[in-house]
Amino acid sequence: MSATWLNITLNGTQSSGFHHSRAEKIGLTFSYCVLMVASLTGNTFIGIIVYRTESMRKPINFLIVNMAISDLLYPIFVFPRLLSSLYVDYWLITGPLGQALCKLVPFFQDISLSVSIQSLVLIAVDRFGAVVYPLRPPLISSKLCPFFILATWIVAIAIQSPKLFAYKLSKYPGGLLCEMRWNEAFGASSSIENYYMSILVIFFIIPLVLIAILYIIIYLKLKSQKIPGERLRSANFGQQRLQRKRNVLKMAFAIVLGFAVCWLPLSIFWFLFFFASDIWSCGSQHFIVVSFFMARANCALNPCICFIFSRNYREGLKTLLRLPCSFKAVSRLSDVARPGETVNT
Repeated sequence: MSATWLNITLNGTQSSGFHHSRAEKIGLTFSYCVLMVASLTGNTFIGIIVYRTESMRKPINFLIVNMAISDLLYPIFVFPRLLSSLYVDYWLITGPLGQALCKLVPFFQDISLSVSIQSLVLIAVDRFGAVVYPLRPPLISSKLCPFFILATWIVAIAIQSPKLFAYKLSKYPGGLLCEMRWNEAFGASSSIENYYMSILVIFFIIPLVLIAILYIIIYLKLKSQKIPGERLRSANFGQQRLQRKRNVLKMAFAIVLGFAVCWLPLSIFWFLFFFASDIWSCGSQHFIVVSFFMARANCALNPCICFIFSRNYREGLKTLLRLPCSFKAVSRLSDVARPGETVNT
């Protein structure tokens, strides 16, 4: 396995190993700019909406906000480096700040993934408790939810912390490169393949299997519940509550499905990378670029899913977007009001 290819693929922010055509660079630049703006605005809106709407301060929405915060690491740290790496082969920032960013950019990228997958598991557990055991206390209560959220970050930081030691700036005649020096940091006997495969199994395959099992049980439970007749449907509070659960479940399932679809190609690539010796002879450059792009696109997908599937998020977004207009209207009315007059708003 080539050390050069290992650094190119493990360091998802370095594109110097791929020689993109001018059209490809323009397309990737436009695409990443769109993702950066969509992720930054969408995830920020999600957090503000939940913060401003008291009725939405529930565990599932707190966990969605937790995912939104982790997704914000991409537009803040990852996308700027991705865009610069399309046009400049070497690391631009020198000194202690450059060394720190070399470690933090790939670290935050993987922190985002780890926090997101743990949040998805907690959302599935929350929905499982709400549907399968509706009369019992919630498995993830509002009081315990902050501790679960804190745990997702602690676990993510702990499992990804080796990268803070492995990534270093290396000086070459043409400039600086941010490279992973795994054996230099942890010794020749330490296997980077085992580390990455362990993360892939523990933080991707097992969680998705667990989530699939929980949602299958939830689906079977909902399917077994009888729907009242047409006359009683409008007046039946139990039916309305069941419908709300189903709507929330649809949104949660869509988030999981979007995550799996976005990250599955890159997971397939990692398996091929570590176990298929002839992967580079198959013209796989385009597959690699698409795989990384789909994985990164997930950071902008979750807000879209929330706005599509949840009326509460849509109403919150409408209210949020109306606020600037309201402030402008009040300002204009205040400007034209004469001394002593009152302005009704």
